[in-house]
Amino acid sequence: MLRAVLASLLLALPAAALAQQAAKPASPAPQGPVEHPRVTMHTTQGDFTLELYPEKAPKSVANFLQYVRDGFYNGTVFHRVVDGYMVQGGLYSRDLTQRRTRAPVPSEADNGLSNLRGTVAVARGADANSGTSQFFVNLVDNRRLDYVSNQSGLTWGFAVFGKVVSGMDTVDKIAKLPTRAQGPFVSDVPNPLVIIDSAYVVGEEKAAPAAASTSKAPAPAAESAKPAAPKKNTKKNDKTSA
Repeated sequence: MLRAVLASLLLALPAAALAQQAAKPASPAPQGPVEHPRVTMHTTQGDFTLELYPEKAPKSVANFLQYVRDGFYNGTVFHRVVDGYMVQGGLYSRDLTQRRTRAPVPSEADNGLSNLRGTVAVARGADANSGTSQFFVNLVDNRRLDYVSNQSGLTWGFAVFGKVVSGMDTVDKIAKLPTRAQGPFVSDVPNPLVIIDSAYVVGEEKAAPAAASTSKAPAPAAESAKPAAPKKNTKKNDKTSA
């Protein structure tokens, strides 16, 4: 009789344990990937929206978003347009004077992202770590701008940190504009000037326009959109390549 009772108790223990486990609250389901931030730019030629990749280029994305939230890009222009290559902006006001930028960010060109059509990358000079506010949108697959090695600025490449997800037709429209020499540039300035009226993070309140500044950055050519090479379509008397 005693054996039967003990056997019954032993058989009941697993069932009781299972019942207790079932009574525990379920663990939270794993969250999906974090949604990428998006930035919309309203320009005088139309709008386009960028999707940013903070998991691939955290410093570049944080830097860009801070400029957007500060209203820095409002009233700046795309000062360099080369059809079949890229469009570049993010530093010059409509009078083609430079705005004062924050300190440069370290290059993240070795993040595995390629300079393919529609991607946006950090513009810089010969120093791989000289990028600040300037950016460029690739009009074609520019794989020669990708990271190869850290031996020099020529091989370091340019850090891709996002991509145009809507409005690429606007970027293509900008690329087709005629260009001319204007202000400090010997060529490649679109005519008419393409002005970024406003830029804001999607889902956030639009940033107030930044106050115009005529203060020049310490190194005028510290942010160009090509590796060091013979000078072409760049600022006059500027020793640094574009």
